[in-house]
Amino acid sequence: MNVKKLVIALGVVMSFWACSTEEVEETVTSTGTEEQDAGPGQSAVQDAESDPNIVAVAVGSADHTTLVAAVQAAELVDALANAGPFTVFAPTNEAFAALPEGTVDNLLLPENKETLKQILLGHVMTSAVAVDYMGDGKSYAMVDENFTKWTITRKGDDVFIGEAKILGSVKATNGYVHVIDKVLLPK
Repeated sequence: MNVKKLVIALGVVMSFWACSTEEVEETVTSTGTEEQDAGPGQSAVQDAESDPNIVAVAVGSADHTTLVAAVQAAELVDALANAGPFTVFAPTNEAFAALPEGTVDNLLLPENKETLKQILLGHVMTSAVAVDYMGDGKSYAMVDENFTKWTITRKGDDVFIGEAKILGSVKATNGYVHVIDKVLLPK
């Protein structure tokens, strides 16, 4: 078959596929199933044998109870339990406690859910990057609505993202959790 016939055949197949996709979307819309609750997401999967994902790493850490509560309040648990890959810069409880008094309690209120969500997404990258590969002066964009960029600084053996020091790292099945000593807040 020559190239022209192959292109035409591919175009016909794509047309049929597009038409069948539209019919499926119309069927879903007309039955209203898109509004049904799909049930719990990936975070509800129980597996005591596999290595932990990012959410399981955070839940298993006594130093990240505030972060876990914030992730739950912002409804990001399922997103961070998915396959990723992700890199999460995880502030400790002490990092949250260092914020001005009342900040965390205020952010956990339902009416501040979107603000909290954006702050938390400002700690997440959609790639898995080990600390060893973070070069001095390299900037990384986060997944918040502004794609906030944080720059890596190396001072001897210490590695910082923004002004937060990376205290340690844990490899998860869907990326990395880098424990940090400050909450990353856009300027």
